[in-house]
Amino acid sequence: MAVNSEPHPGTGADEAPASFRAAVAQMRAAALRPEVFCEEMPAPQRIAPWSAALTADVTVGDDEVATGRIILLHDPAGNDAWNGTFRCVAYARADIDPELVTDPMLGAVGWSWLVEALGANGAQWANESGTVTRVATESYGGMAGEEGTAQLELRASWTPAEGEDGPDLKPHVEAWGELLCTAAGLPPLPEGVTAMPSRRGQRGPDTP
Repeated sequence: MAVNSEPHPGTGADEAPASFRAAVAQMRAAALRPEVFCEEMPAPQRIAPWSAALTADVTVGDDEVATGRIILLHDPAGNDAWNGTFRCVAYARADIDPELVTDPMLGAVGWSWLVEALGANGAQWANESGTVTRVATESYGGMAGEEGTAQLELRASWTPAEGEDGPDLKPHVEAWGELLCTAAGLPPLPEGVTAMPSRRGQRGPDTP
């Protein structure tokens, strides 16, 4: 899996800090389930001096049931709002049963999927924040015959813990992938079965 890393405009690509290059390498090493099609996307360039980004879709059969992205931001000077020099920003959207939209616990449950995925994958983090939004769509008039749809959207950011060589981003990306699958309603992998770094359905920019 290739990860697109973007410098701040005017910054030479060869000037990327070693800790950022190591973090991007960890993003590349993340293992996701075969239902997750993951590839690079353009990273925002105005939020931090350095950034890298991935986008992913979860497909079951011919149906896309979830989509999301994760962005790594890096400011070597530090950021008071982050309480660190790195920040993960994630987004996830998944189709849900329309009847769940009115469930008062839906937001808390959706947020718990992220927190539990981070913990289960061994990620170390702090200063998490975010929102969970439920969206319901109903059709009227000439479209009245169409079934209603509902989606859950989660937006979150957190500060990954840093070691001497920077943060280990692999478990953070894997937790994001797990979040997408959980939101999509996929059952957990059987015990003893793990996702592999080289998996069908993933490609980088150099893949034919």
